[in-house]
Amino acid sequence: MLQQLVNAISLGAVYALIALGYTMVYGVLRLINFAHGEVFMVGAFVGLAALSVFHLPFAAAVLVAMLGAALLGMVIERGAYRPLRNAPRLAALITAIGVSLLLQNIGMLTVGAAPNPYPPAIEPTPIPWLKEHARLVVTEQQLVILAATAAILIGLSLIVSRTKIGKAMRAVSEDRQAAQLMGINTDRVISFTFCLGSAIAGAGGVFYGVYYGTADPLMGFMPGIKAFVAAVLGGIGSIPGAMLGALLMGLVETGVSSVTIPLSSTETLSGSTLRDAVAFTVLILVLLVRPAGLLGRPTREKV
Repeated sequence: MLQQLVNAISLGAVYALIALGYTMVYGVLRLINFAHGEVFMVGAFVGLAALSVFHLPFAAAVLVAMLGAALLGMVIERGAYRPLRNAPRLAALITAIGVSLLLQNIGMLTVGAAPNPYPPAIEPTPIPWLKEHARLVVTEQQLVILAATAAILIGLSLIVSRTKIGKAMRAVSEDRQAAQLMGINTDRVISFTFCLGSAIAGAGGVFYGVYYGTADPLMGFMPGIKAFVAAVLGGIGSIPGAMLGALLMGLVETGVSSVTIPLSSTETLSGSTLRDAVAFTVLILVLLVRPAGLLGRPTREKV
């Protein structure tokens, strides 16, 4: 049971880094950025190039991936979303799906559709003390990823709560028009939010590639959708909610994957084949029972 909890936290940490981008963009723009999973994918490939081509250390590769993803997020916001700022929400949503497909196809044309091996920047060596005394298989790789994720999340919390741009982000999230009337440059705040969320997703792409040992142009689709489910589960627009939802999604997936269902005396069904279906079932149940999510606030909209 404890081993499954460790695995769930490791998986939930990656989902959290993607879900934060969804919830931050939705908070300031009320837009579901369905291209965010592909930003995660681009971050993974930038990190792959930094590690395998330029032979940078792991920390430097993560920073380079964050920078590359942040620049991509800024380009997407300025080129695809800003011209539709005052358009109906459906137009922006369709554009987000189009950007997602565009990035996937550019990735396949650039690096090919086949999975690319990811260099083991951190060896998955079990920590002897935990394996011997607690009977837990916790690798150095998992510890580094969890520590880096925790540092990123703490840094994000400090930016949002302690800095001037963070206060502007919260003001725009509450009421964009009122914030603009008070002298806040909402375009700059929205661009910064896209850059910040994309940078965090880029770091998540490197962690995912190192953890699973592979990267491909379609790798962002399913983790992106599951991170969106996590954001809705926790309450989209809420940063603590995104983190909570991601950890719960990791727990659900790991728990389902560890279950084996007997179908007959000779056949069994592995829970790992059902984990994607369970993720979307969770989304449907949350939308039916608590549409605002666990930590979200119900809001009224004029029609």
